[in-house]
Amino acid sequence: MSIRKFFRMLRIKKSISIDLGTANVLIYDRQREKIVLNEPSVVALDKKTRKVIAVGHDAREMLGKTPDSILAIKPLKDGVIADLDVTKEMLNYFITKIYGHAIFKPEVMICVPLEVTSVERKALFDSVIGAKKIYIIEEGRAAIIGSGIDISRPSGHMVVDIGGGSTDIAILSLNEVIASRSIRIAGNTFDNDIVRYIKNKYSLQIGERAAENIKKNLATALPKENPKKMPVKGLNIDLGTPESLEISENEIYEAMKNSLYAIVNTAKEVLEKCPPELAADLLENGIVMTGGGALIKGFADLIASEVRVKVFVSKAPLDAVVLGGGYAFDNQKLIKTLQVKEN
Repeated sequence: MSIRKFFRMLRIKKSISIDLGTANVLIYDRQREKIVLNEPSVVALDKKTRKVIAVGHDAREMLGKTPDSILAIKPLKDGVIADLDVTKEMLNYFITKIYGHAIFKPEVMICVPLEVTSVERKALFDSVIGAKKIYIIEEGRAAIIGSGIDISRPSGHMVVDIGGGSTDIAILSLNEVIASRSIRIAGNTFDNDIVRYIKNKYSLQIGERAAENIKKNLATALPKENPKKMPVKGLNIDLGTPESLEISENEIYEAMKNSLYAIVNTAKEVLEKCPPELAADLLENGIVMTGGGALIKGFADLIASEVRVKVFVSKAPLDAVVLGGGYAFDNQKLIKTLQVKEN
């Protein structure tokens, strides 16, 4: 490497947004103006040495299939860090994968659930090594900005962001959160609902990945007249043998119904806190849905019918949070409202 190239690497300026999700980690590069990483939040470790064996896609393939000597884990739970050391290693791996070993101290925007504790915030600040500045932005704010909505104006907007570990619901105006709730009912909850339903009804034990696949194909927030079906394979816990059966959309609706309505009821609670001046804005602007849960068939229609406000799904529901975190760098008034740590 030439001396000139080396010093050019030293001057690299980066601003990156990280959606540190329970299911996936996404990284947006403000300078490149694109998402440069989207990988599962999974790490495979050697049980004895705690040495990292695989991260991301490779580690996810090991879930439920590892020998006793290997542990495949998700270091984030309900949208917050459950294992700080493993989270640090995972983030360091991802950042090195994108940028190599270039020497730079980026500005980092971390997107977090609305209601994280001070201890959880400290863990999030500590999870990023070598950053010049670390900002924390609530996922609700980031999601609505990433959906292309200008929240800097004196007009009310509402977002329902259904991620993997938490659902964030917020009303925003003038860059600030006016009313909000964050609940630990989201994509992973739906997966657990499906696992439990199939086990109780059919005595069939299925894995986490199988439940997620069923959710993606059959999840619906409204019963269907002609429901689709798909085969499901698992272990019959009564016989101790592998078994295959068919399951329908309406059965998955029954499995997930209580969790779906918990989100609907939380949206109602947030609306009840809405100042009268902003309520009229919401009737005009509607509610935007983001996150993987926004892709559940009929969910937007269910919320609209229950809260009597029009609901639409973001154009990029899976990417809205990380995009919004990146766009936030360009809003200096909003930046001043964020918690920041300088190194």
